[in-house]
Amino acid sequence: MASRLLRVSAALRLLPAASARAVPSRHLGVPGNLASDEEQATGLERKVMEAMNKGLDPYSMFRPKRYAGTKEDPNLVPSITNKRIVGCVCEEDNSYVVWFWLHKGEAQRCPSCGAHYKLIPHELPH
Repeated sequence: MASRLLRVSAALRLLPAASARAVPSRHLGVPGNLASDEEQATGLERKVMEAMNKGLDPYSMFRPKRYAGTKEDPNLVPSITNKRIVGCVCEEDNSYVVWFWLHKGEAQRCPSCGAHYKLIPHELPH
């Protein structure tokens, strides 16, 4: 079906009447002239793509930045409320997670390893 359509469209281009008409700027059969993702995106997908092009991370989709975990450079935890539960894997080879509540204010320490965490406000883009 597709090969037949391509043959017919190629034959129509050779006709003199077809050349007199205005040719559309995009041909779906020509490589490199397809609409890009940015041109096709609408709604929420478009907002996310525009934010990502500006270097923003609207829905925290990217891996969080690594911090030292000290009192001067705590791990930043975004939250839309004034508290959030946090899980800390204190050592790389641990098979358990230490869970604790993190409240808005100054940095708090993990009760097991002593790494510092700080809650920061986060607003949803919509």
